[in-house]
Amino acid sequence: MLPFLFRRLGQSALVIAVMATLVFVGVYAIGNPIDILISPEADEAERAAAIARLGLDKPLWLQFLVFVKSALAGDLGRSFVHGVPALELILQRMPATLELAFTALVISIVLGIPAGLFAGLKPDSLAGRAIMTGSIFGFSLPNFWLGLMLILLFAVELQVLPAGGRGETRMLFGIEWSFLTLDGLKHLILPALTLAIYKASLVARLAYAGTREALLQDFVRFARAKGLSPARIVGVHVLKTILIPVVTVIGLELGSMIAFAVVTETVFAWPGMGKLLIESIYRLDRPVVVAYLIVVVTMFVIINLAVDVIYTLLDPRVRLATKEA
Repeated sequence: MLPFLFRRLGQSALVIAVMATLVFVGVYAIGNPIDILISPEADEAERAAAIARLGLDKPLWLQFLVFVKSALAGDLGRSFVHGVPALELILQRMPATLELAFTALVISIVLGIPAGLFAGLKPDSLAGRAIMTGSIFGFSLPNFWLGLMLILLFAVELQVLPAGGRGETRMLFGIEWSFLTLDGLKHLILPALTLAIYKASLVARLAYAGTREALLQDFVRFARAKGLSPARIVGVHVLKTILIPVVTVIGLELGSMIAFAVVTETVFAWPGMGKLLIESIYRLDRPVVVAYLIVVVTMFVIINLAVDVIYTLLDPRVRLATKEA
């Protein structure tokens, strides 16, 4: 296990370094934030002073070296707009995004695994066919359209849930959370459901395919021949088998939920990292954009590493392959 972890940590560090380089060059080589940050009526002296203050008077390669030196010390630059460390801005918004992503993940698991398992056990039933048909719609509906339809139905027509915002929050471990208050939960339901429907459809189809395949395996037939109850066969043998691919996909999808919650946060005015990214792109706030992308890449890498470790715990063959390697 230790050689595997060291190898994955080395690969992860290399991925983060390469992505940080690509992100910095791609963002800093495009656009001119001075045109947005400085008044059009400013004279050349004021423009030159602003450019020097932001460090944009240096060539790109020198800006990158300064960035790398600061990044190794934990400083990803200061926001051009807010004048505070970019990482600080992102960390302030991160709890809201993580809360939204983890809530959506829980919803997708709670809905997807039982639905896919049921459809796999009874594929010819009306409910099983309805689940598989519904999963196709879950794949097809765009997030922004789905979010708008949910707002129209539950906030405008039925008026049972709020249309946007985070609502009332409560402090826990020095961080504000919405799920700790009833008003916050009401504000959390619609954006989390919007983000979860696609993932729940994906999990349901994976669970369905895994269940259909597991039921044909020899170990399931042997369990039936031994006289084990259907509930034990499904709960122990089938469920453990389908969890292997599901855990892998869920881990990857958690990263995508965090990274691509931008649309959902924008539709519901959810004050998370995605909304901050959109605002920073509009204002060409380069340090915030770069810091956001680096943080998201790092989170992706950490999540993938955790998924690999969990995968080895679920599938002994992976541990055996690692030892042989």
